[in-house]
Amino acid sequence: MQMDVKEIFKYLPHRYPFLLVDRVTEFESGVSLKAFKNVSFNEPQFTGHFPENPIMPGVLIVEAMAQCTGILAFKTQEKMLDGKTMYYLASVDKCRFRQPVVPGDRLEMEVITTGNKRGIWKFSCTAKVEGKVVASCDMMCAERDV
Repeated sequence: MQMDVKEIFKYLPHRYPFLLVDRVTEFESGVSLKAFKNVSFNEPQFTGHFPENPIMPGVLIVEAMAQCTGILAFKTQEKMLDGKTMYYLASVDKCRFRQPVVPGDRLEMEVITTGNKRGIWKFSCTAKVEGKVVASCDMMCAERDV
């Protein structure tokens, strides 16, 4: 089951320049989601991080994985954006960065649900480039009324 950016807009409030998911390639309700982001030199963070050696900031890699968890949680519940509910990042644990992500890379993300209780979701997250793990972490996210 694939989702293009128009479908992603139904589940995430993020827009350019902060939408960090280009396409969902796999979705298993309540279980997992795979998606990717094409990293381009034209993105605004590369003007300052770093001009002579552009590297995608680690916090944006984490944010991209967090956006994937939001899509997984909302799509699992068959909830779309309604302005009444927001999905917040509550914690990031065991975060590791193994190699830089640079323009031209395709950042492939996988998020797996490890728990869900009363609107608190837990996930195991991995980001890869060309099959190599570049970042990983455990996340906890909370669904709350706005």
